[in-house]
Amino acid sequence: MTKCIFMQTYSGSLKVLILVLSVVVSACGSGSKSKQNVEKSAVGENTENWIQLFNGKDLNNWQIKFKGYELGYNLNNTFRVEDGLLRVSYNDWEDWNNQFGHIFYEGEFSHYRLRVEYRFVGEQVKGGPGWAYRNNGLMLHGQSAESMELDQDFPVSIEVQLLGGNGKDERSTMNLCTPGTNVVMDNILVEQHCMNSGSKTFHGDQWVSVEVEVHGGKIIRHFVEGEEVMSYEKPQLDPRDQYYEKLLSEYGDIMITSGTISLQAESHPTDFRKIELLILDEE
Repeated sequence: MTKCIFMQTYSGSLKVLILVLSVVVSACGSGSKSKQNVEKSAVGENTENWIQLFNGKDLNNWQIKFKGYELGYNLNNTFRVEDGLLRVSYNDWEDWNNQFGHIFYEGEFSHYRLRVEYRFVGEQVKGGPGWAYRNNGLMLHGQSAESMELDQDFPVSIEVQLLGGNGKDERSTMNLCTPGTNVVMDNILVEQHCMNSGSKTFHGDQWVSVEVEVHGGKIIRHFVEGEEVMSYEKPQLDPRDQYYEKLLSEYGDIMITSGTISLQAESHPTDFRKIELLILDEE
């Protein structure tokens, strides 16, 4: 705040004194308003325009695909909105039967930050595989839901794996899995399917905040509670994958620079309360 000091004048007429005081007070107010305008301008310039992919009310702008079913069929009402949460629920399931599901947000994205808050709840559905216990994933740079085969398990994509602990053993989250893809780490092409991050283990039903920073066909970074736990680059199609030729023809290049964003349903109940996206400038 501008500091103003008034000095009383004992000489001159009363009119002169009033005029001087008016000018000084006006200058003080003007300086204060000027500072406020600068502060508002600075705040406006630094505001990040996050897009809420999940609106807390419905599944508008999302597409559902389950293995063995046509696009749009929500098997056993698995993906649902309850209490303002996007839930992967198995309340209406009797048995797993190897029926993987995914829910895709409309459109494709290239350069962005994706921020998600999730938690694992309840019990795994009967017959679910052991590795899928407290397991979900953010499928990035993925193929379109329309291009998936009827009996395809997973979209070809970069999977940012979400995992929960069993209460005693260490189990990192925000790992990397690569269904139909490969990446480069430390200048070496990695063909291993899954790689662990450096995150700590999250036991129980606690909420976990994670973020992925994606720069097209360049670098991808994983963050857990604000801490970077993994990075890699040059996402690309895997020539060993059964869908390689089909997608290579569609993409026109082995390198993957953009794609869909989807969430999984692979046998363990999961809640999502925030799914938001910030578009980044392309380098």
